[in-house]
Amino acid sequence: MEQKLFLLGRTLDELQTVVKELGMPAFTARQIATWLYGKKVGSIDEMTDISLKNRQLLKERYEVGAEAPVDYQRSVDGTVKYLYPVGEGHYVESVFIPDADRATLCVSSQVGCKMNCRFCMTGKQGFTANLTARQIINQIHSLPERERLTNVVMMGMGEPLDNLDEVLTALHILTAPYGYGWSPKRITLSTVGIRKGLRRFVEECDCHLAVSLHSPLPLQRRDLMPAERAFSIVEIVDLLRGYDFSKQRRLSFEYILFKGVNDSLAHARELLKLLRGLDCRINLIRFHAIPGVDLQGTDMDAMLVFRDYLTSHGLFSTIRASRGEDIFAACGMLSTSKAGERKGESV
Repeated sequence: MEQKLFLLGRTLDELQTVVKELGMPAFTARQIATWLYGKKVGSIDEMTDISLKNRQLLKERYEVGAEAPVDYQRSVDGTVKYLYPVGEGHYVESVFIPDADRATLCVSSQVGCKMNCRFCMTGKQGFTANLTARQIINQIHSLPERERLTNVVMMGMGEPLDNLDEVLTALHILTAPYGYGWSPKRITLSTVGIRKGLRRFVEECDCHLAVSLHSPLPLQRRDLMPAERAFSIVEIVDLLRGYDFSKQRRLSFEYILFKGVNDSLAHARELLKLLRGLDCRINLIRFHAIPGVDLQGTDMDAMLVFRDYLTSHGLFSTIRASRGEDIFAACGMLSTSKAGERKGESV
């Protein structure tokens, strides 16, 4: 039997192509989009304002393509990590983070990652595959708490700019009137800073941008993040100076503080030099320890000193609350464990 195609993750233009090929009225495409993204149905049978005949036509070749998570871990602080299947025995993680009247979902864009950052479990997996727009959107569509969501961050497994076509399609669906209709201000994309993709993202998308920095010293950043060899943080900052981040879009830099590595006031001073004149903020992050990595997190007192120094010198800085540490909410832990189970290994 021929495998059915999926409707979820298709843009309105793509849905219009579908209905045209099936000989349906053009307005059927918008009806399908409303059912997929507005009402978030799980089957074509639920699309009740489409004629029975046309539903049957759709079902012969298509299905919605929603897939529920196959596993989850719940933290004592309410954070929940979900594991989604993405074909051929592979899995990705999404992390739901509730916080008072705000609820954020951390979404993945790849199976594994090519960037191999020293402090990231996903990087230890190596790269397996890019996710499709459907697989990205499904992490939201099939989230048990989806009606509570207020924000999405593309900060899960993978480097979003290394899968930019599919990521941009997913972000378009999230923000388009026919899709989820979200404001771009509710969405943030995090990247190590792939130069070509970065320029395209800034010019084609209005969502917030977060750049993984972690050291203002190029040689030290290269040790922590091998991508520095190809995508220099100095060049990335210079590129970003050419865009206006003062109004609609927020620019931030992610900075994990490692004890005795990048948490000195000398590092803070170099950060000020690097980012001088750029309209941005710094998010300081506690390190979640991972197996086989000899880095340790900086204690809170030192983080406060680091934050206060930056803020007092004009660089707005915040300390991101650590969430889900008891379930290893940092990317890659649960999916690595699942892969190990399939191979009969321990992680």
